[in-house]
Amino acid sequence: MSTRTPALLRAAASAVLALWHMAGWCRTHSLLATIVLGVLLAGCLLLRERLTRIVLGDRVRYTLTPSRRFDPTAEDIWRTTALVLRAARSGPWWAPARAKSLRVRLRADGTAPAPLVYQVEGHRTAKTLLARTPYDQVTVDKVKPKADRPRAHVLRAEFHLAGDPASPLRQVPLNPDPLQPIVDAVAAVRADLGDLAEVILDIQPVPNWRLRLKRWHLAATARARAQAEARKATRRALADADAVEDSLTLQLARLLQGNSPAPRRTAMTVKPQPVDAATTWGRLADDVGLVRIQLLVRCASDVEGRAQTTLKLLTAALDIYASRSRLRVDGARLGPFHWSANHPLRRASFDRRWAGGVFAPRGDSWLNIAEIGGLLKPATVHCRVPITPGTVPEYALGEPLMPHGWHRGPDGASRLIASPLEETLFSISVGKSFYGKTTRALVQAIAVAAAGQGVFFLDPHGDSWTQAAPYLAHEDLRDRVWRIDLTGADDQARVPSWNPLGLDGGQKPDEAVRAVVDGFAAVLGWDDQSHPRALTILTKATEALVEANRQAVAAGQAQAQATVFQIRPLLTDPAFRDAVLERLPDPARAWWTSSFTAYGDDAFATVLNPLDRLAANPVTRAFLGAPTGRWNARTAMDRRRIVWVCLAGTGPTERLLVNLLLRDLFRAGLSRTDLPAKKRRPFHLWLDELISLDTAGASA
Repeated sequence: MSTRTPALLRAAASAVLALWHMAGWCRTHSLLATIVLGVLLAGCLLLRERLTRIVLGDRVRYTLTPSRRFDPTAEDIWRTTALVLRAARSGPWWAPARAKSLRVRLRADGTAPAPLVYQVEGHRTAKTLLARTPYDQVTVDKVKPKADRPRAHVLRAEFHLAGDPASPLRQVPLNPDPLQPIVDAVAAVRADLGDLAEVILDIQPVPNWRLRLKRWHLAATARARAQAEARKATRRALADADAVEDSLTLQLARLLQGNSPAPRRTAMTVKPQPVDAATTWGRLADDVGLVRIQLLVRCASDVEGRAQTTLKLLTAALDIYASRSRLRVDGARLGPFHWSANHPLRRASFDRRWAGGVFAPRGDSWLNIAEIGGLLKPATVHCRVPITPGTVPEYALGEPLMPHGWHRGPDGASRLIASPLEETLFSISVGKSFYGKTTRALVQAIAVAAAGQGVFFLDPHGDSWTQAAPYLAHEDLRDRVWRIDLTGADDQARVPSWNPLGLDGGQKPDEAVRAVVDGFAAVLGWDDQSHPRALTILTKATEALVEANRQAVAAGQAQAQATVFQIRPLLTDPAFRDAVLERLPDPARAWWTSSFTAYGDDAFATVLNPLDRLAANPVTRAFLGAPTGRWNARTAMDRRRIVWVCLAGTGPTERLLVNLLLRDLFRAGLSRTDLPAKKRRPFHLWLDELISLDTAGASA
């Protein structure tokens, strides 16, 4: 035996004796000992509260904003859960357990662009983890906590895990989005009524010692249940054996046989079934991803009844996870009395945890974090986003908005929804006759004009002008209106003029040639395979006339410019052609003196027929037949003009005229590259009866 053994025994005996004397002193001075222990306990609680407040006051919050194409995989969500678990354990070493958690906040107040704002919150030491995300198409922004104003009606609810503690929640697929029921529940939230709905999910990893204790408790409960079942089975077996021994049938059989009485039968004791640890522990068998949760919901409104409706919808939304275990509202009801988080005696505790972030759930809500993976991400592409005031604004006169029609929300309220003009690129509206397509286009065009932007409205019938004129006569709009009436309904009406080949407005010669040739080719269906000769003849004729116009403008004789109607004499009149060729440079003249002479008269008919149709209409001839004109597409764009073009129909001539106008607008738009992007004023086009003008509209 070691020489140190007696010394250790004496020290142990002294310690036991000291504890005995202390116990005796406590019995003698029980009141004083109670006071001292109470003071120590109160001091520990105050210290814990103080440390909790310090840790929770040093938290950061980030907003995760997904794009419309956000579509995460299961692996992306699992990688996010790894960051969540790491962030939930962040904090100083001395931080109390109730202060170390990660908070996921789902907020809907009707003011944000998205119906549901997704935020994560944790201690400052976890900001590196929270500021990054494995999700593609998700933007992370740091935000400050938002102080909400008091509402007249506030309802609270706390959810806990109920049912079989070992059974997992229902596995919710990613398509449709698990957040869809929550998004639908807050679809009717309105900011003007003071509505507010928030769901908070606090996550905290389970300590190992608590996990082992919980497993031991579950195993002990399972063994006790198995032993109880075995005892019940044994009692039933004994009762059955006694019933058989005491039965009249057995006794008569023994008397008839005349044998000696057989020994009494005894039943075997039923052994308890062995406890399977994996089955007993269930979700607790896996150490990875095991967490405790605190799920809080708060709904508020300035209108009575709206908060209660939203809370019921959110409660129903969480039922998608219900299985043998489920998320259930904490509380009990006895007649009219409801002992819930909204009870006056429990509101203070709820509000303290809600505002401060204290993790103190009622009961043990333990689960694997993969079971709630659908809540650990923003809304995906599989989520049907409702039309809310935040996502689609309400139209207001003069604002840079494009109205789209009246929308009736889930709450029954109707509003004129609109989209920002900066997000409007192009759109097409189809429907049967009298569907309202033209009326909506009229409203949109007038609204855009009232917002101060340029408008080009093409009406094939001229009826829209009668409806739009009273609104365009407003003093803020009438000075910007340009009306081009090509219907020919009034013989005394003044028709503006436009020369597609004119260069007096600063047009570039090559751009003017391309606009005219492409306009004819698109409407008439010309290409290099079907009509190579017609394309060549029209291109060379247009180039020759544009060159003559360039020289005329350079000489200060803009009134001497040629028009598209001079293409016929250029091709058929030798004297006129010789006069034009004298102005051309040698390379351009060479084609006319060599290749042109090889064409017969039949080659010109394809080019001249559409020109003759344009010339046959007096209105069209007046519009295109002047050497100079007032119409200038670049000026209309730069000066925010409201251009209203009324045609006489949708025939071949009108289609050709429309295409020439659209090509000119396209050319003018490209010419604005000489301006800085910020100085290019938007210009919006509307083409009514596009199905009739499809050739022009599709090619522009």
